[in-house]
Amino acid sequence: MGFLGTILGFFGFGVGISIGLVAGYFLFIYFQPTNVEDPEIKPLVEQDQETLQQMFPEIPLWIKNPDFDRLDWLNKFLGYVWPYLDKAICKTARNIAKPIIAEQIPKYKIDSVEFETLSLGSLPPTFQGMKVYVTDEKELIMEPSIKWAGNPNVTVSVKAFGLKATVQVVDLQVFLLPRITLKPLVPSFPCFANIYVSLMEKPHVDFGLKLIGADLMSIPGIYRIVQEVIKDQVANMYLWPKTLEVPVLDMSKALKRPVGILHVKVLHAMKLKKKDLLGASDPYVKLKLTEDKLPSKKTTVKHKNLNPEWNEEFNMVVKDPESQVLEVNVYDWEQVGKHDKMGMNVIPLKEVSPEEPKRFTLDLLKNMDPNDVQNEKSRGQIVLELTYKPFKEEDLAKGFEETQTVPKAPEGTPAGGGLLVVIVHEAQDVEGKYHTNPHVRLIFRGEEKKTKRVKKNRDPRWEDEFHFTVEEPPTNDRLHVEVVSTSSRNLLHQKESLGYIDINLGDVVANKRINEKYHLIDSKNGRLQIELQWRTPEA
Repeated sequence: MGFLGTILGFFGFGVGISIGLVAGYFLFIYFQPTNVEDPEIKPLVEQDQETLQQMFPEIPLWIKNPDFDRLDWLNKFLGYVWPYLDKAICKTARNIAKPIIAEQIPKYKIDSVEFETLSLGSLPPTFQGMKVYVTDEKELIMEPSIKWAGNPNVTVSVKAFGLKATVQVVDLQVFLLPRITLKPLVPSFPCFANIYVSLMEKPHVDFGLKLIGADLMSIPGIYRIVQEVIKDQVANMYLWPKTLEVPVLDMSKALKRPVGILHVKVLHAMKLKKKDLLGASDPYVKLKLTEDKLPSKKTTVKHKNLNPEWNEEFNMVVKDPESQVLEVNVYDWEQVGKHDKMGMNVIPLKEVSPEEPKRFTLDLLKNMDPNDVQNEKSRGQIVLELTYKPFKEEDLAKGFEETQTVPKAPEGTPAGGGLLVVIVHEAQDVEGKYHTNPHVRLIFRGEEKKTKRVKKNRDPRWEDEFHFTVEEPPTNDRLHVEVVSTSSRNLLHQKESLGYIDINLGDVVANKRINEKYHLIDSKNGRLQIELQWRTPEA
């Protein structure tokens, strides 16, 4: 009976299933509604917010926020180079972690901590978008949105008391919104001196942690505790306005700050060659430091003298004593026409010891080409005395934040007055009717100074700095600034004004520093960015 019952049971089950499927099919066809309408298709712009969120669970920031830019090119680039970045980052991490671990493990009586495996996996982070801020300061501010759902393989083995434990990190997810600031921007590669990083919101970090094969994060309560601890610790260190500063370049070299003063005393010259038709010369000396935009220093002219004595002293600002060179040129003054060059030579500043006067007797040469046979001819000699006085270390050890403040005026500034510093940064949308080769004219109390000329450029950048020493604060004075274009090819319109402004200096005296963009008068859309500083001896 048992065997017969089993056979009948299987037979009944098969027959029942078959009859049920056939009956269900006919019922479905019989009761199928006949009034079904075609689905309505709407464009995305006509969908409501709830429908869009269901269709697109994660909308990129560059769609939701127009201030964020797409970074598909960067994500594609990371995808290509990620295998190489993975190895480079892991190698650097091992080198950094090794001495730190070796220093810390004796405190906890641990025998060793080693990376058995260290890989960031095959999935690179993705940039959902990036926002860039534009300021008038020398800085670049970026806010990228970073998401990384990686598959890293990080295995750390810990040995202590004769036992070995293995900890493995898997399935890492990190969501970040950092603010990255590159400042100050400098004319030395990589064009910024420091990197400042801060987080605009608490990060989301999720990962699996396996200990001896068991996932610790699956223990009830552990996951939430670890999440909160990580968020709080990271926020305490890097949540804005707190920042992580990464120095990239030495500030004094990057910004080409002055590091000392070179005191030059031009003593005399000997056996100079005759340049004039009447058998004499009218010599004078020009001094200039390389990598310096300031005009050359000049001695007085000694008329009809082949062995002149000057005994004149000059102070020159030094920015890099290891690379800068003092150029010494001797000219024959001419009342009409070009002044004839009588000879030249150079003195590397690295040959001058600090605080020790050193006398140099230089043979005058035609040029500094050692293979030029004309340098073998005698052109006379010149004698100079040089003293290099470096600034104190405490004056040089200043961060970027201190460069935003106004420094003191140099020694020799009038007690009741100060130094007016004008830094011409850049102009935008300046355009002339006949030509656009702009330079800037500054006129202050009748004294005129000019920037260099930039050819065929509507958005020129100068970064030229000018100094005006005054006996009293220019509270009621104005600085006249004019953008001018010149061209020697256009004979009818060689000079053309592209716009001007008159700046009231009372605000500069009161605030010590102003950095603004001014709209140019008599210009359609032209703007000029100028920084003004008022430096006093007691500042």
